[in-house]
Amino acid sequence: MSDINAIGLHESSASQLAEKLNELLANYQIFYMNVRGYHWNVKGPQFFELHTKFEEFYTDLLTKVDEVAERILTLGHQPVHAYSDYTQLSRIAEEKHVHDGEACVRGVLKGYQTLIELQREILSLASDADDEGTAAQAGDYIREQEKTVWMLNAYLG
Repeated sequence: MSDINAIGLHESSASQLAEKLNELLANYQIFYMNVRGYHWNVKGPQFFELHTKFEEFYTDLLTKVDEVAERILTLGHQPVHAYSDYTQLSRIAEEKHVHDGEACVRGVLKGYQTLIELQREILSLASDADDEGTAAQAGDYIREQEKTVWMLNAYLG
């Protein structure tokens, strides 16, 4: 019996990557809901600007949720899909009752910083496993989100 999966990776590496990707998926799901909450509940003088920006962010996050889950399936594993799992696995905590524009932006900033940190861990694992697909996905996300972090910091002054 071969230790190589359908896409040519060692099953032990694929399993380890799938586990870490499920952690990433959980963080994306919790962060997605936080940003939806910011979008719905933000108040203040920057309402129109932030309401629109948060919608842009959560739309992108939802796309990435699907892409991460599909990568887990591509590796031959099952993505977690219960919120109880997400809250256990996520480094990002649920945010409740946040409506101040600056606090919402700080929450988005912190969420992206957490995602970047986790994606760097995945990038390292993927590189060690010669998993170009996962490495490319993580690298693309990191590059995009680093720019978003820069912009959010600029917005906050």
